Amino acid sequence: MVRDYYGILGVAQDAGPDEIKRAYRRLARELHPDVNPDPGAQERFREVSAAYEVLSDPEKRRVVDLGGDPLGNGGGGGGADPFGAFGFGDIMDAFFGGQGGGRGRGPRSRVQPGADALIRMHLTLEDCAVGVTNELAVDTAVLCGECSGSGCAPGSAPTMCDMCSGRGEVQSVQRSFLGQVVTSRPCPQCRGFGEVIPEPCQQCAGDGRVRSRRTVSVRIPAGVADGMRVRLAGQGEVGPGGGPAGDLYVEVEEEPHELFTRDGADLHFSLRLPMTAAALGTTIPLRTLDGEEDLHIEPGTQAGTIRTLRGKGMPRLRSTGRVDGRGDMMVHVDVEVPTKLDAKQTELLRQLAALRGEEQPDLVAGSRNEHGLFSRLRDSFGR
Repeated sequence: MVRDYYGILGVAQDAGPDEIKRAYRRLARELHPDVNPDPGAQERFREVSAAYEVLSDPEKRRVVDLGGDPLGNGGGGGGADPFGAFGFGDIMDAFFGGQGGGRGRGPRSRVQPGADALIRMHLTLEDCAVGVTNELAVDTAVLCGECSGSGCAPGSAPTMCDMCSGRGEVQSVQRSFLGQVVTSRPCPQCRGFGEVIPEPCQQCAGDGRVRSRRTVSVRIPAGVADGMRVRLAGQGEVGPGGGPAGDLYVEVEEEPHELFTRDGADLHFSLRLPMTAAALGTTIPLRTLDGEEDLHIEPGTQAGTIRTLRGKGMPRLRSTGRVDGRGDMMVHVDVEVPTKLDAKQTELLRQLAALRGEEQPDLVAGSRNEHGLFSRLRDSFGR
């Protein structure tokens, strides 16, 4: 009588490999002899183990789907050893989610992707405003020209590791409460590659890459700011074994400016204005990113006044790397009061104060804003 392997695991006939593995793990954790001492559970565990052996093997499963029994009369019952059928690693896989060593991962590739590299570029505010193209000296790992990344000396080739027979790992057996536990670890002789290089390349010592200094052209777009990075794909470190190179990131370090303070795309400039110029008004030549232009100061300009020059700031850099307009320049007016006066200057200021009736200024009465702070306080206390 043909056994119903799908029914033993409780899965449908069209179940995928992952579903079959999950069903086996669940039943194995429930029925394992070291967990469930019931004799019926032990017999059931043998059946589950045999069913998983069949359904996890594509060829044996095909036999089942055609109406046959790949184990004939010898599997899944009686005194059959559930471990000997398909390796204790499957039992460990059921309990620990695939961490057993019965099924090897196979050798790992000697060719590995390379790491990213980072280099910093110092730029002035003017450089950030217009964008620059610079040549940078970069010291990274490059493909070995002697072996072209193979790591072998000319005329030689890798050979299979005799310690692991090309598997890249070696196994050890230990006793535990579950029985014999098979664990795997990378082969110490080939380091998990499954092959060794008997004659390493003299130039790269078998690594497939060497360190070299080269020149890279870097284009910095207009509008970049301090801390921004420009990515150069494939210009980083070449990987071991001649693997694909990582990326090169150029990080901008913007130097402080002698006049302007930057806030995003806006620039701030502090203008120290003499008291007489603020009172009388004047025209001052002002330096901008576009050159020098005249700034008109209205008579009576007060300290703390901010003049905004539209479109005189930094280019706005969009996420796509394109420039979208420009910011503004904020001119902060700081009225400078003289601290040292000679006798004539003092007399002239006294005469001006007398003409304006400011010999004894009244701070409250002198407030020309009836809706200012003092008037609001007065109104609140008067209610």
